[in-house]
Amino acid sequence: MNSFHDMRMKKFRKAGIYFVTSELVSEGRATLDIIKAALEGGINLIQLREKDIPVNSFINLALEARKLTAAYDALLIVNDRPDVAMASGADGVHLGQNDFPLAKARRLAPDLIIGASTHTVKEAEEAEAEGASYINIGPIFETGTKKWDEDFIGLEGIKKIASAVNIPFTVMGGIKKEHIPELRDAGAQAIALITAITGAANPTTAAEELLAAFRG
Repeated sequence: MNSFHDMRMKKFRKAGIYFVTSELVSEGRATLDIIKAALEGGINLIQLREKDIPVNSFINLALEARKLTAAYDALLIVNDRPDVAMASGADGVHLGQNDFPLAKARRLAPDLIIGASTHTVKEAEEAEAEGASYINIGPIFETGTKKWDEDFIGLEGIKKIASAVNIPFTVMGGIKKEHIPELRDAGAQAIALITAITGAANPTTAAEELLAAFRG
């Protein structure tokens, strides 16, 4: 990794809460408005995750999100698309198991934060070997934002997967504010959340409360 990547990861390690967008569950509000509200609440790590929109629209959205996050000195991670991440000047990309190959993304973009969704020890080990900056472990608990036919991972699953790698890990899936202290204590670098912010009556207040719960 290079120094630009390492600078970004230094900020990543301090984030605490990893806000993931989804306009579909934002109570009729625009993603950019929710992002601004979250930033005002102190969030400094945001993943732009908008499924099923045309790539041109996604690039334009990412460019606007980059302007907002830059104004607040926050990190922007783009979901699925290394090309959109690079075109928009984002700080990183997050890849699922069936997305752009991680090793190829790392060769294309050595300075980007590259995250990988993992559900098993094997997937976590492979992600680290292929150059992931961090892994996300999930889904931890039952969630309505992700279709999942397997067992939910839970705290024991987190410990098993996390012990297999040396890179930071985040957690996601059905997480509520009351879960945050135990997940932090299990070693999660950041807690990834969608509806706890997108579905909140006041996203700024929700962001402040989630950060306070992480910091204890």
